[in-house]
Amino acid sequence: MDVNFGDVAAAHERIRGVVHRTPVLTSATVNARTGARVFFKPENLQRMGAFKIRGAYNALAQLPADAKKRGVVAFSSGNHAQAVALSGNLLGIPATIVMPEDAPRVKLDATRGYGAEIIPYKENQDREQLARQISVERGLTVIPPFDHPHIVAGQGTAAKELIEDAGPLDLLLVPCGGGGLLSGCAVAAKHLAPGCRVIGVEPAAGDDGLRSFRSGRIETVSRPRTIADGARTPSLGRLTFALIRRHVNDFITVTDEELLETMFFLWERMKLLVEPTGTLAACALLQGKLEAAGRRVGVVLSGGNVDLAWAAEQRLRRR
Repeated sequence: MDVNFGDVAAAHERIRGVVHRTPVLTSATVNARTGARVFFKPENLQRMGAFKIRGAYNALAQLPADAKKRGVVAFSSGNHAQAVALSGNLLGIPATIVMPEDAPRVKLDATRGYGAEIIPYKENQDREQLARQISVERGLTVIPPFDHPHIVAGQGTAAKELIEDAGPLDLLLVPCGGGGLLSGCAVAAKHLAPGCRVIGVEPAAGDDGLRSFRSGRIETVSRPRTIADGARTPSLGRLTFALIRRHVNDFITVTDEELLETMFFLWERMKLLVEPTGTLAACALLQGKLEAAGRRVGVVLSGGNVDLAWAAEQRLRRR
């Protein structure tokens, strides 16, 4: 398996007219704070509230007719779940989603709202194994959340659009969970802006990507405890790891406390409703985790599906 820029470009044509071409946003406040020219790609404004629909729609659209008729099954903490559910709804493909029983309510409700069947799993269950068991029993096609070439190519369209609209970048900061968004964006960035340094950003409690990048082999962090629920994946995939080793320049980690501070900054100063996972890349920049002064910096805000009641409680605790 491999993904090249041709795959990303083809995916972009496939999802055109279905997936939003989200705008590029700037902030004088952020530029003054960092000394950089910063260009945000706000995928929290995307359909279903996250970048995930890019890969999900690209994958489902390419299924053979008989597979579309039987349906698909996916496993996800929330955003991939919604993306597969919505893509299935748009394409007339039945969707079954394996989700954690403690997934954010907003993500559970949205997934059901798009017409998918939800099968909950407990914390100690292997969600991938459960999904594959359902696949065998029902004859459904498994749509993994990140480790699939069609998923990766679709996610890479976010960086393709960002660089086309903002121009060449010196740095590109991308959130990392299983690596689908990061690897796809890195493929696109290295083609469109060869001198761009691509940096993945993870929660400190779930730093399997950074460990893997450093060691040269896939490392695992079992059940990472972090508010960035979209980055609780235990490890990178084989495909995403290979692409990351080839195209990504470095990794940075941020703490949950830093994520909260940055999330509320984006809410209050830029009026952008971003979830904790979606805040990862911006957090690395705004918390001064790297030298950005004088550079053109792209920042992917990967999603905005946040539980507002939970967020309000966190805000009150910080006052």
